[in-house]
Amino acid sequence: MQTTSYQRPSPQGYYGRFGGAYIPEMLHRNVEELQERYLGIMYEPSFQEEFRSLLQDYVGRPTPLFYARRLSKQFDTNIWLKREDLCHTGAHKINNTVGQILLAERLGKKRIIAETGAGQHGVATATVCALKGVECIVYMGEKDIERQAPNVARMKMLGAKVVPATSGSKTLKDATNEAIRDWINHPLDTHYIIGSVVGPHPYPDMVARFQSIISEEMRWQLKEKTGSELPTHVMACVGGGSNAAGAFYHFLDEPTVQLIAVEAAGHGVQSGLSAATTQLGTPGILHGSKSLLMQTADGQVVEPHSISAGLDYPGIGPLHAHLFHSGRGTFLSATDDEALQAAFDVSRLEGIIPALETAHAFAVLHQKKFGGDDQVVICLSGRGDKDLGTYMQHL
Repeated sequence: MQTTSYQRPSPQGYYGRFGGAYIPEMLHRNVEELQERYLGIMYEPSFQEEFRSLLQDYVGRPTPLFYARRLSKQFDTNIWLKREDLCHTGAHKINNTVGQILLAERLGKKRIIAETGAGQHGVATATVCALKGVECIVYMGEKDIERQAPNVARMKMLGAKVVPATSGSKTLKDATNEAIRDWINHPLDTHYIIGSVVGPHPYPDMVARFQSIISEEMRWQLKEKTGSELPTHVMACVGGGSNAAGAFYHFLDEPTVQLIAVEAAGHGVQSGLSAATTQLGTPGILHGSKSLLMQTADGQVVEPHSISAGLDYPGIGPLHAHLFHSGRGTFLSATDDEALQAAFDVSRLEGIIPALETAHAFAVLHQKKFGGDDQVVICLSGRGDKDLGTYMQHL
């Protein structure tokens, strides 16, 4: 079951003890088709050519690697920001949806479904469906629809149908449940574009590969700017964990690079209102894979809490569970208040308003002691426009 490279799951989709495909019988055909065909399709020259072309001309890649001078001075180190907030649609999510719409096209699928929390993945999915003229249905928790109204409007303007999830906590977990139900009912013509490194194999690996463009660019950009491809630290926020998987990917097998993942502590890790999965979770099965998840002793999912809709998830992708369990990654957490403060600090120090999700990564800078020669890269996964309603309440 163990893998020799952190990048590659086993043939059954396991990263160490986490992963796999735990799915209802109705989805076997779809998931097996994906398992058998995704790598062959992804690495076809024609696919790569179209994927790279769209990343460049549509998404706007490569995204800049920006030296945050005032932030660096504050922490007496060298801090670089990988500007995924400058991607078309305002976050890293578009890297994966471009890849998956091209995959769906080659699989002959005519209908796309997706789940979304903060709305960025929903917008990115609606965007590529509009680009390709494909029907798009996005499931979103009722609570998230309220707190992410601008993104809901964007999805509708792009032609997507937004369906509220009204069960449970009415957030990302519940939206995912609804999307899976839809897929079970439409197994032949529908492709489910999962937005993070979660779900049954091959999704965690597939999404990580599409997002790996982030760290692929980081390496040559750092080489250009510092003379070395390798930073000392890479930091990213983690809910399901797609921006972190992308930022870590090409450094996973470089032991000198410290990987720091930051979860949402909500009101505090032990407050009962948290989403710090590695601190609170135990092994279990959620949304088609075995990973760490917040659950009761009898296996009922514990409702998570985070001020950021994109981190408001009770589990974590199996790659990240493996990084935590093996010790390869360092997992820290930041509270709602710490994230808010960090968002205001970064806005005023660097003139960049980060998404609330990303703000969690900035919030733990004071928890680590960095050297003056260290090169710290933070994945600035999204821009804060969607969170202005929340920010304005705290101005």
